Amino acid sequence: MNKNWIIKAAGDDEKIKSLAGELGIEWPLAQLLIQRNITTYQEAREFFRPDLKNLHDPFLMKNMDVAVQRIEEAIQNGEKVMIYGDYDVDGTTAVALVYSYFKDYFREIDYYIPDRYNEGYGVSLRGIDYAAHHGFSLIIALDCGIKAVEKIDYAREKGVEFIICDHHNPGNRIPDAAAVLDPKQEGCNYPFKELSGCGVGLKLVQAFGRKAGLDDSRVYDYLDLVVVSIASDIVPITGENRIMAHYGLKKLNESPSIGLKAIIDVAGIDKKNITVEDIVFKIGPRINAAGRMESGKKSVDLLVCDKGDDAHIISKKINVYNLDRRNIDTEITRQAIDMIQGDTAHRDMSSTVLYNPEWHKGVIGIVASRLLDHYYKPTVILTKSNGLATGSARSVNGFDLYQAIESCSDLLENFGGHKYAAGLTMKVQNLPRFRQRFEQIVRDTIHPEQLIPVVEIDTELKLSDISEKFFRILKQFEPFGPENNIPVFLTENVVDNGYGRTVGTSGEHLKLTLIQEENPFMVFPAIGFHQGNHFSKICKGDPFDICYQLMENEFRGKVTLQINLIDIKFD
Repeated sequence: MNKNWIIKAAGDDEKIKSLAGELGIEWPLAQLLIQRNITTYQEAREFFRPDLKNLHDPFLMKNMDVAVQRIEEAIQNGEKVMIYGDYDVDGTTAVALVYSYFKDYFREIDYYIPDRYNEGYGVSLRGIDYAAHHGFSLIIALDCGIKAVEKIDYAREKGVEFIICDHHNPGNRIPDAAAVLDPKQEGCNYPFKELSGCGVGLKLVQAFGRKAGLDDSRVYDYLDLVVVSIASDIVPITGENRIMAHYGLKKLNESPSIGLKAIIDVAGIDKKNITVEDIVFKIGPRINAAGRMESGKKSVDLLVCDKGDDAHIISKKINVYNLDRRNIDTEITRQAIDMIQGDTAHRDMSSTVLYNPEWHKGVIGIVASRLLDHYYKPTVILTKSNGLATGSARSVNGFDLYQAIESCSDLLENFGGHKYAAGLTMKVQNLPRFRQRFEQIVRDTIHPEQLIPVVEIDTELKLSDISEKFFRILKQFEPFGPENNIPVFLTENVVDNGYGRTVGTSGEHLKLTLIQEENPFMVFPAIGFHQGNHFSKICKGDPFDICYQLMENEFRGKVTLQINLIDIKFD
């Protein structure tokens, strides 16, 4: 698939020159900092040396004092308290954190995760009824609740109060809860707006501890849970999130909680250097798998576990869920591709809308993402649940998926999401009209270039620019994530030195040794996954341009610097 290469704006030359001089670093590194809005020595110092002392006072968050007071009252009155959260990674880590912290303060405390299939996302009526029936008078809701206006009113009628800890955008009306914590709500002066749900939970227990005269050390013991939530929920790794992610990774590598250690073991992750990438691709999917395949409560059971043997048993079960999930989403993806390839009209459409009542609801979001990677069109994947067609949608770069779905709202029972990802439900009989209208909206509003994948390039390098010092400083940009992505570089006119080859079971990957004419003695090993189709030109000695990331490759105990090819272009 062809890709458009877009080079980001470099920034002001004078600022780059000044910062490079102040820090004693090369121009391209200073440019990367300027692109990240780091323009002064002090800002660079805070970026490269994250410090827990720079976390904000939790009481700057609107209603935090009210929330802490309500919790103190519940402790004094001996109330039963429920910790409630969503079934995804952010929700379950948040519940595990807040439950683990408060379990020593309440005589009766429990946690509740709604069922993905019978209750759906967020605060549920069934969860409220369960709390009322079992005598819970206070629910602390995490990673959800900011739009649950009617449900919070219903809970009050049942004698159940809520403290809401959310990080999503609020609606027109704030729920009538005992306290609402959300840095994005109107009138909240909390300086950092991009906390994860688990991050808001951490601020709550931090505030409680400070009010009680305790230092923050116990709170920081939970940063391994917070970094898992930050990485998995794809929130910006800037500001407070960068600080918490830095120290969370440190704890994850040195002394993870018993539950997370069990996941690390069962996933076979290198315990010396766990990265954000390991969380995104190995730890997070396993925590998510429980909610997709059975119940998110299993993940919380593991994350709050304080016995190694019990954690080992639960983690093995969760690993099986993940294997089952992977097999199911692979098979459904294959079926979906077959549906498209078997229908010539489908191939010519500007969107993909597929429905199969037998598909597993827990994996259709993953399938939508896989099809987006495969065909690069706005994609909606639907299955049947509770008599309705329900599904997930994903979008291409720059196209507002939410707006397109909103234009079909008269055909929908409900929908929600944002520009690039959404969920929706409709009557099955409305599906043909939805497919037709959604396609028309996409065809009329999408720009042709939006149907071509984009590679965003940070800056251009010569191979001779890459030194051990350069890479050592580049590593200090970690942890990488949204708004601080792994830098992508462009180098023009490289050739293979003649030792390149294809690798993989069917030669689908490239393994090259690259040089530039101006410095033929400087060679760089490179790997290009799924780039094997370029080899016929490369082996002829044709020069080409590459965009890539720099990475370390460890083989037989030896660590070398390697180019990870993202794309290749010939003249």
